[in-house]
Amino acid sequence: MTDAKLSADQYKQKMQRRQAVQAERVAQANQEKGLIIVHTGNGKGKTTAALGMVLRSLGHGYTVAIVQFIKGAWEPAEKAVLERFGAQLTFRAMGEGFTWETQDRDRDIQMAEAAWAQALAFIREPEYRLVLLDEVNIALKLGYLTTETVLAGLAEKPADCHVILTGRSAPSELIEVADLVTEMTLVKHPFKEQGIKAQPGIEF
Repeated sequence: MTDAKLSADQYKQKMQRRQAVQAERVAQANQEKGLIIVHTGNGKGKTTAALGMVLRSLGHGYTVAIVQFIKGAWEPAEKAVLERFGAQLTFRAMGEGFTWETQDRDRDIQMAEAAWAQALAFIREPEYRLVLLDEVNIALKLGYLTTETVLAGLAEKPADCHVILTGRSAPSELIEVADLVTEMTLVKHPFKEQGIKAQPGIEF
């Protein structure tokens, strides 16, 4: 029976049972730790969801770092907004654009390695409560970085540091060690299905 078909008393009893179960779960979840978070999948919204966590962390007064792999050939609007937080946020866009634009594998590898070196410095620094590695999964997929290198770096993070790794095709080894994994599923896309170009405020 759906909730819509329940009487007022039945609905209240059901919600009371649900409340009791939820309260027990909350009471049992008494641990606190820095999480490894993966946003992957073919759907849109991986970076956007990660930036929501960035804003939450900034709102709590935490210090945050963002390193953008692959991206970087343009100035994303989110960078202009987030830079208003000043020293609380460090933003490094260290790619040179999509692989079909750069057309230089050796250069792409060099840029990815430089971005990883910067990311690892942030991960190791206890000052940073959240580090976002945007599109690092793409660098892994294309072989610009090795999964072993990234996993070894994640093992060095302070206990209370959260690290978010975005990009489609996250390797299974990364998913295995992650604490939270979300897969964005593509259902419809205006560019692919309707020929609608990327628009300010939506894609960039």
